[in-house]
Amino acid sequence: MALPEPEDLTSLVLRTDFSSDAAWEVVRAAIDGVGEYCHATYVSDRSFNGMSAQALVDAAAAAGDELRHLFVADAITMTDEEHPVLAVDLHAEPGRTFRVAPRCFVDVSANLTIANMDFAEFADAADASGMFRGFAGG
Repeated sequence: MALPEPEDLTSLVLRTDFSSDAAWEVVRAAIDGVGEYCHATYVSDRSFNGMSAQALVDAAAAAGDELRHLFVADAITMTDEEHPVLAVDLHAEPGRTFRVAPRCFVDVSANLTIANMDFAEFADAADASGMFRGFAGG
């Protein structure tokens, strides 16, 4: 199964939890509310319901997808009060993940999309809970 392609200069945000349409809209609004430009291509397709990050990595590899990263709106995204999306590396360290607070999504997405920064730079800067909340002192 090939993953959907994001629109130009945006990152793919793939919904894998369908427990609440209202929560999905909150997540989208939180991401879209930061910054002036669109940084996400949202995909809400029930064929991805319940897929794990590893299953998505495997699907991308099997299909020969050229995506280097994606963001997943999973059960934690939908239920946690901060609505953090799961960033998934599909290229350098396939399967490596960290969570991104929506207020930081634009910075992470933009830098990964234009290859200004590597996935590992953000993952390494995640806090003890595995959440990237920005760079210290920044």
